[in-house]
Amino acid sequence: MADSLKARVGRVIVGSAHALLDRLEGAAPEAMMEQALREIDKVVDEVRHELGTAAANRHLAQQQHALLNRRHTELSAHIDEAIAQSREDLARVAVARQLDIEAQIPVLERSLAELSGEETELTGYVNALLAKRREMTEALQNFRASRKAVAGGTAHAATTRSSERRVEAASSAFDRIYQRETGLSPAAAGTSIEHAARLKELEDMVLNNQIEERLMKLKATQA
Repeated sequence: MADSLKARVGRVIVGSAHALLDRLEGAAPEAMMEQALREIDKVVDEVRHELGTAAANRHLAQQQHALLNRRHTELSAHIDEAIAQSREDLARVAVARQLDIEAQIPVLERSLAELSGEETELTGYVNALLAKRREMTEALQNFRASRKAVAGGTAHAATTRSSERRVEAASSAFDRIYQRETGLSPAAAGTSIEHAARLKELEDMVLNNQIEERLMKLKATQA
C-alpha cells in the first residue's frame, strides 16, 4: 500500500469526533462530521481496492509456484528416464531447467509471504476504518440527540434570564464532562448511564466467552 494511503488511514484512526468538534467552533459541525464519514468511506474503498489487488497478485504467485514445482517433479522423472536410456545430453538439459526453476522458487516464496502479509495488514486497516466509522456515526447521532435535548429544554425553560443561564451552564457542564471522559461528541442527556451499562454488559459477555474458549482449549490439550 502506498505511503500516502497509509498516512491517510493513520490520520483517520487517530482522529476523534471530539477533536473534530474542537476545530468546528462557529462552523456547521453536523455537516463537517458527515463530511468526515464520507472521507472514511472513501479511504475504505481505496484500501479495499489495494486489498483486492494484493489478493489477485498472491493468487497468481501461488499458481506460478505450483506450476514450477509440478514442472520440477516432471523433470526429475525425465532425468531418470534419460539416464536409464544413456542419454546424458538430454539429462543435462533437464537438469539445467531444474536449476532455473530452483532459482525462481525462493523468489516466488518471498513474494507470496510479502503479499500474504500485505493482505493481513490491509484487512486490519479495513477493520480499523470500519470501527472508526461506527465510532464517528455514534458520535454524530449523539451530537444530534444532544442538540435536540438542548432545544427541547430551552423550549420549556423559564423565560427569565437567570433560568436561561442555569440551563446553558448545566448543558455546557454535561458536554464538557462527556467529552473529557469519552473523547466523543456530547451524548443525549439521560442516556449516558444506560449506554455505559450496556457497554459494560457487552464487555463482560465478551470476556466470559474468551475465558470459556481458553478453558475448552486447555481441556482439549489435556484430554
